[in-house]
Amino acid sequence: MEHLHAVTQVADHDPKNPTGNSQVVAFSSPRRSVWGTGQAASIDLPAPWPEHVHLVAEALSEIHTDDEVRAPGSGPVAFGALPFERDAPARFVVPQVIYGHTAEGARWRTEIALGQSRTIGSDWAPDTEPDLDLPAATPSTLNLQSVRSARDWCAAVESATKEIQAGGLTKVVLARELTVLTDQPISATALYLRLTELYPAALCFVIDGFVGASPELLVSRVGEIVRAQPMAGTTPRTGEIENDQRRATELLSSQKNRTEHQITIDMVHETLLPWCSYLDAEPVPSVVAAGPVQHLASSVEGRLSRPTPHVLDLVAALHPTPAVGGWPREPALKLIAELEQADRGRYAGPVGWTDAGGNGAFAVGIRSVELLGNTARLFAGVGVVADSDPQAELEETRSKAQALLGAILRV
Repeated sequence: MEHLHAVTQVADHDPKNPTGNSQVVAFSSPRRSVWGTGQAASIDLPAPWPEHVHLVAEALSEIHTDDEVRAPGSGPVAFGALPFERDAPARFVVPQVIYGHTAEGARWRTEIALGQSRTIGSDWAPDTEPDLDLPAATPSTLNLQSVRSARDWCAAVESATKEIQAGGLTKVVLARELTVLTDQPISATALYLRLTELYPAALCFVIDGFVGASPELLVSRVGEIVRAQPMAGTTPRTGEIENDQRRATELLSSQKNRTEHQITIDMVHETLLPWCSYLDAEPVPSVVAAGPVQHLASSVEGRLSRPTPHVLDLVAALHPTPAVGGWPREPALKLIAELEQADRGRYAGPVGWTDAGGNGAFAVGIRSVELLGNTARLFAGVGVVADSDPQAELEETRSKAQALLGAILRV
């Protein structure tokens, strides 16, 4: 990172990613989107990664900046998709060229160079959408496999309900692993762009082969403002307005789902509160559509006290929330290790970006897929409580998986 220099300038139009570069990272949201190409540096976090997040701030602080723009997300930015397991290493990437824009219309471009800044010419002509390096060939055949049989997975759910009924924990999240085999490699950037079209309200990302469209904001920090939008409690969507409205009403009135949701809200609120001068959570959840399913969601927003924490400090404290792990945390994680029989990798881990000022946004890495050559590995998880029905939970995993499977089929 020594001798790196960053320059940020205002862009008059929407930025455009250069062609011919497959090293694309991106994180888009309705509020603020940041993406980049090339690689100026990488930042490795030893295991356990939550104990070493300070290394990201230290590395970014070493990059000299000379900016016209000082908006959150400008200047040097590090992107990371972190493992679900806290006791694992992690890696962040700092792109060479970084682009950003906000919902209010602010736009910028940062270039990081060795030794001195590069001049950005006034004849630079951006476009409205990233022009990414897409492959000439796309998959024509796909083979979907369940890594574990439906009967075996349902037996694990039943075992989890018995553990919960016996006491010691109130909820555990069990995920089901699926594998997609294709005749051609799936382009991460093409899949990312497809997801942004299909789910414009989602938090879409592509980082080192990890691609997704998460409905859930783990945490964001913009200046002194902190936000989160925990989700827990799910019902399928059919696309029929009256039917989906009826299911949304049933979801709001479901004691099981409201209890599951409140566990997550309480944990997020209690974790963030010590950092805040004030923090508010919506008293009643809303129902948020997320592709083939809809969730109970509650917005949490507050003002951070000084000294203002780095967004990664908040990430490390929050992950994993009860929405993807369970509650209490440690007994739930132990039961996941016993019953799930899978390495989640980066599924359900924090994924997002942070700048040199400690601002950033991180989604919960659900509705995601890990791409490696001709293989796509994805998970769909459910929150298991004392009265969960294994067959109903199985159907929920199928509904959630459709968000990614449908996009893969249409790349």
